[in-house]
Amino acid sequence: MRCGTPEGANRGACAFALSSVESEGYTRARDARREVARRIEDRMRTDLSQKLFEHAKSRIPGGVNSPVRAFRAVGGDPRFIARASGSRLVDVDGNEYIDLLGSWGPMIVGHAHPAVVSAIADAARRGTSYGAPSPGEVRLADVVVERMPWVERVRMVSSGTEACMSALRLARAATGRSLILKFEGCYHGHSDGLLVKAGSGATTLGVPDSPGVTPAQAAETLTALYNDLGSVRALLDAHRGQVAAIIVEPVAGNMGLIPPAAGFLRGLRELADAAGSLLIFDEVITGFRVSAGGAQALYGVRPDLTTMGKILGGGLPVGAYGGRADLMERVSPAGPVYQAGTLSGNPLAMAAGLATLTLLAEPGVYELLEARGARLASGLAEAASAAGVEVTVNRVGSLMTVFFQPGPVTDYASALRSDTQGFGVFFRTMLEGGVYLPPSQFEAAMVSTALTEADVDRVVEIARSAFDAVRASR
Repeated sequence: MRCGTPEGANRGACAFALSSVESEGYTRARDARREVARRIEDRMRTDLSQKLFEHAKSRIPGGVNSPVRAFRAVGGDPRFIARASGSRLVDVDGNEYIDLLGSWGPMIVGHAHPAVVSAIADAARRGTSYGAPSPGEVRLADVVVERMPWVERVRMVSSGTEACMSALRLARAATGRSLILKFEGCYHGHSDGLLVKAGSGATTLGVPDSPGVTPAQAAETLTALYNDLGSVRALLDAHRGQVAAIIVEPVAGNMGLIPPAAGFLRGLRELADAAGSLLIFDEVITGFRVSAGGAQALYGVRPDLTTMGKILGGGLPVGAYGGRADLMERVSPAGPVYQAGTLSGNPLAMAAGLATLTLLAEPGVYELLEARGARLASGLAEAASAAGVEVTVNRVGSLMTVFFQPGPVTDYASALRSDTQGFGVFFRTMLEGGVYLPPSQFEAAMVSTALTEADVDRVVEIARSAFDAVRASR
């Protein structure tokens, strides 16, 4: 077992390379757990989900409104969710799941938290959209500027994709340069220029470059290796004076969870300064999750611009970008860089986000998330070891990924060495046992404050059967 801490952090990434030897007692326990898993599977009915999925495919491309939801990477058909509360999801067939997906990040205080629901309802009674400024926008902007160390101005938008697209437009305008440098496996939304060796669903579906992205757009995106400052330096040297911005997930979450190596983020800051380029942190996932001030506060590294989303909207559609005042004052109408949106600053999203960030300001919240994350990561690692399945568990706070390989997993190339078939068996067994994970080896699981110690222990117990199933499938 190996444990390490990312630079400047007290919430580190732990990597476990694990194996064990079967004993007679272990074999009996394994068989008993398999019988429990079979009984759970026999009870779980999915008729309504299957019917909905078949109908959806006649109306919606692939039957889903975001690709990874189709379960193609893990096998089987998606479950259609009817409702959610706290740490639980319930599908249309009545099956209940402990949720480790968290709507891909926003539900950090759990589903349908009474304070968030009340804030949305109060806002809705006043009107669902104005197309004009409202007090909620200003209040949420105040909180963002207060908590994010290097955000002096912020513009609300409606998605993380829109936030990243707008931040890059601003960077190009401010520098007068056209090239963008990103990293293999890092996902910054689905705008054309960023779908080059992207992570998230693109990696999951085996389509790192999307049709429809023109050669000219792709040519303006340079791709470096995550956690490899030498590859960044080489690209900046080869394109001297042409790179407008380096954009990075400070903690990579879209090729599975991969923390920054010691000195990596600080090195990016130094390289950007030397090249006259801007440094953009994509904190759509990490913002308000890995710490109250995001990854920039956790690691103590200053970005010029920051993109946000997910938690910022408390489960409603939202995005934002912000940063240095002199840069943000270039955005229309203060400056010439145009960006607009009909639903930007939507009053419902502002209310949900403000309520969520208020809950996150309560004493002990991030300590609780750290403790739950650590308990879950260590429990999963021990369960894998008991089953004789080699895994690497990467974690930063309440974010984690179980990679089905001995590791270490430090970049896109090493993530791709994972046993995706083994993960598929694990995912399906966990799902049948009542645990809802991200349906991809290349995504991060999310812990919420609603997840109890008993929930964690239940997840680990079900994982014992799931790891046994992986071992038996090989």
